[in-house]
Amino acid sequence: MPRPLILPVLAPLAVLAACASPPGDGGGSPQADDDLLVHVDRGNGTPAEDWTLSCLAPVQGTHPEAEAACAHLAGLADPFAPLPGDVVCTEQFGGPQTARVTGRWGGAAVDLELSRADGCLIAQWDGLGPLLPIPVGVDAVG
Repeated sequence: MPRPLILPVLAPLAVLAACASPPGDGGGSPQADDDLLVHVDRGNGTPAEDWTLSCLAPVQGTHPEAEAACAHLAGLADPFAPLPGDVVCTEQFGGPQTARVTGRWGGAAVDLELSRADGCLIAQWDGLGPLLPIPVGVDAVG
């Protein structure tokens, strides 16, 4: 009885599959952990700002408070966790500021939209400390 030729056929397929699946974000260039893009609109008519932040040693990026932002984020258990869907928030307006943080943190993808539209969102914004700007007329928390 002849031997099946499964192994010689499968080996080239495995090599092709490995070559067709680049690591990272699927775009061919992996993104490092603790590497963020912060987009901030201060809501006052000035142009929106984009900052990069890489918290891998050495801290790098265009973020105006890179060292402080990285140190603060490192001290938080899950800084980019979304708010629970069933959370009850105070009806208060903290300002027109919005932000979006994307990238990777602690091995996980980050894509978080932020605003100051109610008490929960204000607390979420303020909890990120020096990562986001403190709106004019607001005292820093913590």
